[in-house]
Amino acid sequence: MQNNLIAGIGLTHLTVYDQSPAPDGCHSGCAHVHAVTDEAYFVLAGTGAIELHDLEHGFRSVPLAPGSYVQFAPGTLHRAVNNGGLVVLVIMGNAGLAERGDARIWFGADADADPDLYQRLWTLPGRKGLEGALERRDRSVSAYMQLLRLWHGDRDAYRSSLAAFIDLHARAMAPMRELFQSVVAQGPAIWLQSALARIDGLPSPSETPQAARVGAEEIPKFGMCGLLRPLDVPVTV
Repeated sequence: MQNNLIAGIGLTHLTVYDQSPAPDGCHSGCAHVHAVTDEAYFVLAGTGAIELHDLEHGFRSVPLAPGSYVQFAPGTLHRAVNNGGLVVLVIMGNAGLAERGDARIWFGADADADPDLYQRLWTLPGRKGLEGALERRDRSVSAYMQLLRLWHGDRDAYRSSLAAFIDLHARAMAPMRELFQSVVAQGPAIWLQSALARIDGLPSPSETPQAARVGAEEIPKFGMCGLLRPLDVPVTV
């Protein structure tokens, strides 16, 4: 199905988990990574932080407040932290491949070495609803706390662990090339072709413009970061 959101992007309304604190005392989501998808947060309400890890810069925590915009590249491990009422518009490249399989949660080396264990942890929300989503988050944060300890105490081990995790997810996504290529071809690629055609056709007017609105799904999904309400197909108005 063609992605009809402008430029073929993905949009999701996110309320970061605040039902109970994670093992480190923060209200937060899971730490996770994408292999091919750029992502950005635009803060609608509340305060918090986005914690970022990549092989070039290591760890940093970026404060979030209404109007904040933070963009990060594929291969960046990230966790959203809710300090109070944090609501975010998540903007995703590649037509939102992050919600089509391009994501891996940090559960630690034992889960990375055991695909069955990883799958049991990944599917907790589907089996137990919100309780399972928070249990999955807690398992992620418990392992993530060890990564932070490495950052503060053993930078070589930190970078080795992060590199292995990013590489594992990239290799897991390789068999999904055709699916991802199809999604991009039916979204961002079509929008690019249309834009180039409009420019090439100047000064002739482009096709008749249409106005549209996009609504969020009423029933939220239990995502990695919090309660997700994807904004999907526009309706002409």
